[in-house]
Amino acid sequence: MSDRSRLSVATGVLLGVLAMVGYVLSPPSFDPPRLSESASVQALPAQTAAEYRPVPHNAAIDVQDVSVPVKGTTLTATIRSPRTPGRHPALVFVQGSGSGDRGEFTTQATWLARAGVVTLTYDKRTVGYDFRHRDFGLLADDALRMIQALRQRADVDPLRAGLWGVSEGTWVTPIAAARSLDVGFAVLVSAPVVTPLRQVAWALNEQLERLHAPTGVRQLLTKAMGGVGFDFLRYDSVPELRQVRQPVLALYGTMDPSIPFVESTQKLTSALDAAHNTDYTIRFLGGADHAMRVNGGPFAHGYLETLANWVLGLPGTARPPAGAQIAGATPVQRYEAADVPKAPWYARTAILGFALTLTAVGYVAAPVTEMVVRLRGRDVIASMRPDLWPGIRRRLRRMAWTGVGLLAAVLAFITLIVLFSVNQAGAWPAVLSGWLVVRVLAILMLVQEVTTVAAVATALRDGWKPGRWQSFTVAAVLGGTGLLMITAAYYGLFGIPW
Repeated sequence: MSDRSRLSVATGVLLGVLAMVGYVLSPPSFDPPRLSESASVQALPAQTAAEYRPVPHNAAIDVQDVSVPVKGTTLTATIRSPRTPGRHPALVFVQGSGSGDRGEFTTQATWLARAGVVTLTYDKRTVGYDFRHRDFGLLADDALRMIQALRQRADVDPLRAGLWGVSEGTWVTPIAAARSLDVGFAVLVSAPVVTPLRQVAWALNEQLERLHAPTGVRQLLTKAMGGVGFDFLRYDSVPELRQVRQPVLALYGTMDPSIPFVESTQKLTSALDAAHNTDYTIRFLGGADHAMRVNGGPFAHGYLETLANWVLGLPGTARPPAGAQIAGATPVQRYEAADVPKAPWYARTAILGFALTLTAVGYVAAPVTEMVVRLRGRDVIASMRPDLWPGIRRRLRRMAWTGVGLLAAVLAFITLIVLFSVNQAGAWPAVLSGWLVVRVLAILMLVQEVTTVAAVATALRDGWKPGRWQSFTVAAVLGGTGLLMITAAYYGLFGIPW
């Protein structure tokens, strides 16, 4: 058998071993079941014309920036108030995830103020809130401080001062409403009434389905999610919703790819029923996305009108007519929200970070060691067969660059998925191409590992005597690449399905 044939066989065997290692080490596959739609959701009554009738929104308003002290910091808020005399209903906007600022609600807050609602938008806290640690109770305290600031105003009806929350903010507003009756009502926009982990997993699966992504992409991303150990991902909002006694308006978009809206509606109604709260109104808006807009552009037809008519009509609008608590366009949710299988201990974020750090140290240590040896004037050429070292060194460098390229490609691919999750039109060819690049780089790294090991073995057989730094370089790069291959095997880069 020729040397090339032996290398091909060795590569094939190692590929099979890595595929099997990935299969054995991996947690159960993430495979959410189909959701069986209830008859009540399939046959919703239409919204009445009165709910989205035109609302005059041309009144003059005043705009005032204020500072509101909260726990551990001070937040800046903007209050927009109509100049018309008397007391008005009031609304505090509570942000979704991320470091939101009050400017993202300017359009809605201004529109509602011109329609007769005092609005308050505020910058989200950065003290005590970050990517890893999120205390929804702390955020609820902030919202209550904003409610208190509005209730003290002479132009606000304290009995009609409420909270508007979107996405992550709908985990915050029920806490605030359960804690204090100062919250006169709650508006929940795109409320995922499931744990954050289930919501993200559902959104990921839904968006990958729409992108026609290969099964392997879903398994890669869900395995990565399963290794994340952030406590807030397990938060359950149902216990707080069971304590909400105030009127609730929940708005969902039928084109929202981010939340399981049918399942969330079912959990929301069950929780409010358990609280003996019949003052809730749930509306599905056709064509609306997660932010109540159409394809990220203008607000969906009837959104602002439905919101304004409900708030301005309180308390009369708190309880809709019998049989019309849930109405609007027909929602379609294909899959249930399911938990991502928890990663085993060896695939947790800390272990993965440690493995990648060792790989990086191996790749960096090799050229640094060579540079130090040269600067000290040591002999960098082995005493026997020095002609063999340059070829080996070139192989090691190519392998290190391929490993770095694979890591960069994976990060770029995940970023691509996130970006195309927002605007999915025409995205699937780019997703398939990106996945192909990742898989090809993984296979190329495997081939380079096999051929480099063979080259080192051949050089040793031909009399090459490596120095200590050369031995360290070979071990560092080959060992680092080996760790990277095992990591890639766990995430399915050598396995099937595609």
